[in-house]
Amino acid sequence: MGAAESVSEKSIHEFSVKDAKGRDVNLTTYKGKVLLVVNVASKCGFTNSNYTQLTELYSTYKDKGFEILAFPCNQFLKQEPGNSEEAEQFACTRYKAEYPIFGKIRVNGPDTAPVYKFLKANKSGFLCSRIKWNFTKFLVDKEGKVLQRYGPTTSPLSIEKDIKMALGEA
Repeated sequence: MGAAESVSEKSIHEFSVKDAKGRDVNLTTYKGKVLLVVNVASKCGFTNSNYTQLTELYSTYKDKGFEILAFPCNQFLKQEPGNSEEAEQFACTRYKAEYPIFGKIRVNGPDTAPVYKFLKANKSGFLCSRIKWNFTKFLVDKEGKVLQRYGPTTSPLSIEKDIKMALGEA
């Protein structure tokens, strides 16, 4: 448990995921964009600060080739109890999220979503490859390669310089 899982994909763009309504979304859509991939939850102590700052980052950089991909997850103290559409409505209504909120996924264990197997295999964290908690963030470059992993206590605004560098603005 915790060992990096073997994945053959070389880019996040090789994956397909479900949106909050259950429709397939091919991540090739995001080729050429810098991505911040985050596992989110609506009832976590980190919810308010993270969603507020994610919305701020998105509004600042969305027109410069930046995208946030939010994946609701209920694996940590059941802090995302609703369904995918409820998670999306929460983020979009309460925090004015304009970035995509995808379908609920698992980020650890035998049913880990393939895209998260890829992310974890490419950047392990404090607990080896396991996701420690809600709001773990992965910065992905324009080619779909994982640049950096940030823990739940790392605020979105504190990684702004890394985002600017990935966008070629630094």
